[in-house]
Amino acid sequence: MTSIEIRTEYEPELTRSLGPLHVIAVGISCIIGAGIFVLTGQAAAIFAGPAIVISFAIAGLGCLMAGLCYSEFASMVPICGSAYSYAYATMGKLPAWFIGWNLVLEYIGSASTVAVGWSGYFGDFMSHFGFPIPTALDHAPFVLNRFNELSYSGSVINLPAVLLIAAMTIVLVMGIKATANFNIVMVAIKLTIVLVVIFVSIGHIVPANHHPFVPPNMGRFGQFGWTGVFRATGVLFFAYLGFDAVCTTAQEAKRPQRDLPLGLLGSLVICTGLYMMMSYVLTGIANYTTLDVAHPVSQALEALPATRWLAQYVNVGAIVGLASVVLIVMLAQSRIFYAMACDGMIPSMFREVHPQFRTPVKSTVVVGVSAMLFAGFIPLEILGQLVSIGTLAAFVVVCFGVMRLRKRAPNARRPFRTPFVWVTAPCGIAICAFMMAFLPLDTWLRLAVWTAIGFLIYFFYSSKHAKPSLYVLDALHAP
Repeated sequence: MTSIEIRTEYEPELTRSLGPLHVIAVGISCIIGAGIFVLTGQAAAIFAGPAIVISFAIAGLGCLMAGLCYSEFASMVPICGSAYSYAYATMGKLPAWFIGWNLVLEYIGSASTVAVGWSGYFGDFMSHFGFPIPTALDHAPFVLNRFNELSYSGSVINLPAVLLIAAMTIVLVMGIKATANFNIVMVAIKLTIVLVVIFVSIGHIVPANHHPFVPPNMGRFGQFGWTGVFRATGVLFFAYLGFDAVCTTAQEAKRPQRDLPLGLLGSLVICTGLYMMMSYVLTGIANYTTLDVAHPVSQALEALPATRWLAQYVNVGAIVGLASVVLIVMLAQSRIFYAMACDGMIPSMFREVHPQFRTPVKSTVVVGVSAMLFAGFIPLEILGQLVSIGTLAAFVVVCFGVMRLRKRAPNARRPFRTPFVWVTAPCGIAICAFMMAFLPLDTWLRLAVWTAIGFLIYFFYSSKHAKPSLYVLDALHAP
């Protein structure tokens, strides 16, 4: 069998303290968040209407294909760099940098997006107690309308979102075990709330709200009709970021070859089912046109007297649940920075581990400050679309990489093998590319600008400081 050699300086710095429950909770925590509590309502109101259920099914299928490919890599190479590390193994430094740079956008943008959604629910919660947050402090200075045009919102900064990220940064610095245990409690709370909403609301669906199930196109590409359903899949794919987050715990899982595939696929099955059920009842108890708000679930529940009592519990669940998502995506990004720094791709300060907490403190603080700036000043809609396109690009690379590695190292030890890989991986690439194609042109332009900045950093710094490889698959280098 082909062996895997890992550079020895990686292993002792992070502590292997996470069991299978912790790893599965990381996936569920990261997947059940802004997708259910924020983006479901907005994607239904702007793109797909009640057919948002179909959008989630398509996104879930693409994620399943990518998740099976992720599982093979994760079982072979228990390194915290996730898709970045997998690209490094199969395609070299430049492709690895491209995907690592996209992951920076993916995770920092995700933390910011979810924090903005959290701010909406927190503001609604405080208003019910007579303490409304001043308008100048609860939104980004600009908003994006349904025609992708920016306008001034009248606000100065989204202060609650900034404070949430600051608090989660402190929790992350305190240690991985404390972070994981805190996360399990938050996951239990938000799953309970989600299940209660589904089972209470399903008996109060108004059939007229689901007609027409696929609203007619409004004369613009991607605004309702089937093009709207397909565009919504790309936007909602943001919700499945938890796959990559599971893989970034590889060096802190006790048995990564077993626990990572279990966490990846288990969290996908659970969360896709919950997404589809929640989007169905949400658009059933309220007309989809009313859901373009920062707190669509509580807004929908308040539309019917029979479900109004649940609104405040949803706000509590969303406040706890969205906070847990911010926690996990910031954890993931700090570990990716750690892996890239170990490779020399970015300065060595990003791999420095605190002697007491055993966490990459400087990476965590940089991630926190960056996410604060994004959350405080950039509109939710722009953040969500940018994160989706970065996630989809990462998934495409992983699907391509698993096929490439099957050719280059056919005899390597694979504790988990992607089933029907020559069907699964191409289907994953095709579905992800399809969803990317339906994202707005300005999202592609922003990605192009971000990529150009990344390549400048690579050619002026990373290419000169990068080490030969993160790890070496013997078969790849055999004569």
